[in-house]
Amino acid sequence: MGYFFYYFTKFADHFILVYSCLIFATYVILSTYSGLDIINYIRKNSFIDYRTILTAPTAPSISILAPAYNEEATIVDNIRSLLNIHYVNFEVIIINDGSKDKTLQLMIDAYDLEPVPYAFDQKIDCKPIRAVYKSRIPSLTKLTVVDKVNGGKADALNSGINVSKYDYFAAIDVDCVLEYEALLKMVKPFMEQTEEEKVIAVGGVVRIANSCKVQDGKIIEVNLPSDFLPRAQVLEYIRAFLMGRMAWSKLNGLILISGAFGMFDKKIAIDAGGYNHKTVGEDMELVIRMRRLMEEQRTKYKVVYLPDPLCWTEAPASYKILSRQRNRWTRGTAETLWFHKNLIFNPRYRFLGMISMPYWLIFEWLAPIIESLAFIYLIIMAFLGILNIELFITLFFVIYTFSIMYSTSAILFEELSYHQYKKKRDIFRLLLTALIEPLVIHPLTVYYAIRGNLDLLTGVSSWGDMQRKGFAKKKV
Repeated sequence: MGYFFYYFTKFADHFILVYSCLIFATYVILSTYSGLDIINYIRKNSFIDYRTILTAPTAPSISILAPAYNEEATIVDNIRSLLNIHYVNFEVIIINDGSKDKTLQLMIDAYDLEPVPYAFDQKIDCKPIRAVYKSRIPSLTKLTVVDKVNGGKADALNSGINVSKYDYFAAIDVDCVLEYEALLKMVKPFMEQTEEEKVIAVGGVVRIANSCKVQDGKIIEVNLPSDFLPRAQVLEYIRAFLMGRMAWSKLNGLILISGAFGMFDKKIAIDAGGYNHKTVGEDMELVIRMRRLMEEQRTKYKVVYLPDPLCWTEAPASYKILSRQRNRWTRGTAETLWFHKNLIFNPRYRFLGMISMPYWLIFEWLAPIIESLAFIYLIIMAFLGILNIELFITLFFVIYTFSIMYSTSAILFEELSYHQYKKKRDIFRLLLTALIEPLVIHPLTVYYAIRGNLDLLTGVSSWGDMQRKGFAKKKV
C-alpha cells in the first residue's frame, strides 16, 4: 500500500505539472498565430471600401434569423437595429418561439403586423408554425415574423431556415446589436471563395455592450462596463475571440462560431440536417456537423473568423445568470463531443479529427474537471501533512503570473487592433481586473462547469432563464 501511495503521488504531481505546461504552451501558440493573422487581416483590409459590396453584382442575398423567447424588454429596439443594417439584399426573420410574455404583441403593435399566407418548403423538421406576419408599412417589406409553438432555440432557427428565401443565412441572438457594416464584412469571405475551396461558415468577434450607450438600435458610445462581473467578461471575450478563435481560423480548425452572430451556407446547413434540438450547444454542434459532411465528401472547405467587432451583446450582470450561462455552455460542449465522439483521434477526418476535437476534449471540457480534482488532491495532501508547500506556492504563482500576462497580452491585442476603449482609465481598470479575475471569476467558472457536468449526468436539459436588463437604461 505504501508503494502504491508513493507512486500515485509522484504520478499526480507530474501529471499536474505536465498538464499545466501543455495548457500554457497551447495558449502561447494560439495567441502567436492569432497575432500574426490579425496583423495580416488589418493590413489586407485597411484600404477596403466595404460600400463597394453594396453595388457588386455578385453580392449574395442574406436571410437574418433571430429567435425570440420572452424578449419584451428589448425586442422592438433590436428589430430596429437589424432593419438598419447597411446592406441591400437581405431579409429579417424574427421567430417568436412561443413566448409567454408580450413579445409578439409588442412586435405587432410597433411594426403594424398582420398574418399573411406564406408558402415555404419545410426541408428541416420543426415545431408547427402558427402564423407568419408581415408589416402593412411599405418600407418594412424586409421584415417577417414567424409565430410558432415553443421548441427551443435550435428548433426556432430550423423554422427560420425553412421560411428563409436566400442562399445564406445569418443566425443572431435577437438581443444583440450589430455594427453598421456587419453584414458587409461577414459576406466578404463568401464572395472571395473559389471553386476549389468553399467557405461554409463565417463568424465575427462578439463584444460586451453593458454600460455602452445605445440609440435607435445602434451603439453610439463604447464604454467599459461599470460593474466588475461584466468587465471580467470583457477580458474573457477578448481572450477567447482575438487570441483563440482567430488562431483556429488561421489553422482551419475552428469548430465553434458563437450563437450570438454567425453566417452560414444554407444548402450545406440543410444537407447536414440543420440545428440539433437535442443539445443546448446547437451552434457548436452545427459547425462540427457541417465540417464532418465536407470531410466525408472530401470537399476542400474552410470556416472563417473575422477579428472585426461585429456584434454587441449584453453579458450576465449577476452571478446567478452567469452560472446558468456557463452551466449551459458546459452541457452543450459535453453533448456535442459525445454526439461526435467517433471523430476524436480519427485520421479520416484529418485536422478536425486529430487536432480540433481532441483539443476541445482535453483542454476545454476536461480542464475544469482536472483542475477541480487537482485542487481536491492538494487539500488531501495538505491534510495528511505531506504537501510540498514550496512547490505548491511556486506552482500557484507561476499559474497566477501566466494568467495576468495572458490577459495583459489580450488587452495589448485589443489596443493595437481595434482600440474600442478610448479612455486611459478604462485600460487601467482592465489591467486591474486582470489581477483580480483569476482569483475570483475563474474559480467560479470552474465550479459552474462542474455543476454543468453534474446536471448533464442527472438529465437536466433546460436552456436556463437568461434574464436581461435590456438597453433601456443606456439610451441617450
